[in-house]
Amino acid sequence: MLSFEEQSFVRAMLRRLLEERFGKSFERFFQNLMCARYPDFIDVRTHGNLGDIGADGLSLHDGKLYACYAPEVPDAKAVRTKFADDLEKAIAKRGDHFDTFVFVHNDLRGVHPELSILLSEARAAHSSLRFEQRGPQHLHRELCRLERDEIQELLGCEIPVSERVYRIGLEDLEPLLTHLVAQRRQATSQAPAREVPPEKLAYNRLAIEDRDEIISAMRYTPLVDEYYQQRQDVTERDEVAQGFNAYYQQVKADYGDPGDVLWKLQEYVAGNARGRRDHERAVMVVLAYFFETCDIFEEPPTNWRAPVLQGTG
Repeated sequence: MLSFEEQSFVRAMLRRLLEERFGKSFERFFQNLMCARYPDFIDVRTHGNLGDIGADGLSLHDGKLYACYAPEVPDAKAVRTKFADDLEKAIAKRGDHFDTFVFVHNDLRGVHPELSILLSEARAAHSSLRFEQRGPQHLHRELCRLERDEIQELLGCEIPVSERVYRIGLEDLEPLLTHLVAQRRQATSQAPAREVPPEKLAYNRLAIEDRDEIISAMRYTPLVDEYYQQRQDVTERDEVAQGFNAYYQQVKADYGDPGDVLWKLQEYVAGNARGRRDHERAVMVVLAYFFETCDIFEEPPTNWRAPVLQGTG
């Protein structure tokens, strides 16, 4: 597993690479990445008058068909045309080969609002299919799951082994952290802490101090819901949640102590440098939110019970 510093380096190099890869160049990079990650991935190439038949890649195991869109200059009309054409071709020519249509893009600013609308419309029009979008954040997660030499080959550079201080962890969460800092300051009163089953806190062997900090932060987790409800990209919350869960599974395997796991999750959001206190409190609100939604830490078995310890509620 790459260290936090190494994953941050990979993220920076990926962003630089995506700033230079458009059209077929991006498509080829995506195909190489997916072939390295998944043995059952088929990189569909254009062939004569057949074209690519609405697909740039097909995963046989989980029935996902991938269509890439990576223009040098994003254009709303072009997004709609590309999405509609690829979906129509895929259903007509490969309808028996997939049950999930995945639209892959290279936009570092996040999914285009037009795509968010198209995904919603497509879900309503094709109830038998599932629809997903994949962007730079997802590509980064896929990269970091490869072996070091495979990552270096795809990025075209070596990953330096060095300890550095990073002030920003997951860049995609910076707008959320800014929102939380501002809203916490404006709040005239705190919401009551949500009811959290003490079994989950105890089952994960979190220290009393960590439990108290999580529960205190839960007073502000409705602000996270508010933030995502205001976003144009309806898939953003799920993308971030998947990233949290994937990283949690990695650090859980490497760190036995739950306190260390929580510390690595804080680092995942904020970097490994100390920030302002209001920023650090906002980070804990984000972790409390994904603790509530069961994306990080484990749910205890149905019949598992533990006594409620003082200081946990």
